[in-house]
Amino acid sequence: MIKVAIESKLPSVGTSIFSVMSALANAHGAINLSQGFPDFSMDPRMKSLVTEAMAKGFNQYTAATGLPALREQISALATECYGIEVNPESEVTVTSGGTEALFCAIAATISEGDEVIVFEPCYDSYVPVIELFGGVPIYVPLDFPDYKINWQNVKKRVSSRTRMIILNSPHNPTGSTLDAADLAELAKIVQANPIVILSDEVYEHIIFDGADHQSILRHKDLAKRSFVVSSFGKTFHATGWKVGYCIAPEHLSKEFRKIHQFVTFSTSTPFQWAIAEYMKDRSHILELRNFYQTKRDYFLDLMKQSRFEPLTSKGTYFQLMKYDQISKKGDKAFAEWLTVEKGVATIPVSVFYHSGEDNKVLRFCFAKENSTLEKAAEILIRL
Repeated sequence: MIKVAIESKLPSVGTSIFSVMSALANAHGAINLSQGFPDFSMDPRMKSLVTEAMAKGFNQYTAATGLPALREQISALATECYGIEVNPESEVTVTSGGTEALFCAIAATISEGDEVIVFEPCYDSYVPVIELFGGVPIYVPLDFPDYKINWQNVKKRVSSRTRMIILNSPHNPTGSTLDAADLAELAKIVQANPIVILSDEVYEHIIFDGADHQSILRHKDLAKRSFVVSSFGKTFHATGWKVGYCIAPEHLSKEFRKIHQFVTFSTSTPFQWAIAEYMKDRSHILELRNFYQTKRDYFLDLMKQSRFEPLTSKGTYFQLMKYDQISKKGDKAFAEWLTVEKGVATIPVSVFYHSGEDNKVLRFCFAKENSTLEKAAEILIRL
């Protein structure tokens, strides 16, 4: 029999670091502070709402663009949070998670030879999709250790071939955030250029220390050229539900939806119905920042006795820690050793750089029960 071979479209892509570290944690019985998902349950009311949705017959396809009731809730939330009017019919698309929305936005926009500015360290789903559609990633490093954008560097990298700039705030993996001055600088750069913005804001409601999330939607000129992506998985502790959405002006949403209909067509109907009902009470969303800030502060307090050096986390449910006072190992080797030999799994930050830049920093997920954080800290402070 002839063996059929195909030429890989993504020859340099392997298994995600999140899957690798979680598998290693499972194999060695380690405490998993690597992959970004909670180890505590969602609100029981959400579970009951899904059951209710199924009992009421919401079990078939809904509109490809999303359940109308959910799109209306998303539109209302955007207005409440950012003061922008969003048309739920033409500017909101519900997707199967934030990752699908990111894929569709890039697929709808990028053609062979188009350049896309990405900030490193960057979430690992952006670059493979850019390359899949023939785009060229242009890497701009965030300034270490605060992970701020140097806008002068951005200006130098913009060219006549720049088609998209991808932003992520609050930022995974670093926990840094954009401020109003950042949006103003971005607006200056793109105002005379046909550049589309893709803003990954899946942690938009997890922002700390009294700050306001500076969504692209707050800036009217930027919003007119942007895909803004968010995720209910992060907001409602339900990452396995895989329900996200994209807000974009009608002309961009039209192209986005052409791709979306052939990727997943539509997202789980009972989950959409349950979220739409649950969103009628905004209290969970409003309380989320305090919930996770308490988690962050508790983890930091536990780690005070350790030799790890915390970097500033302004949002997300991740905390970066420098470990150069503990080991000279590279971060991938140290993360593996920490998992296998000591029983705590983390994510090495060098994997988020195309060059493998290694600042001896690990990412810890603190979206865990206090008992989980306590067990991990007990091990870590002995290093």
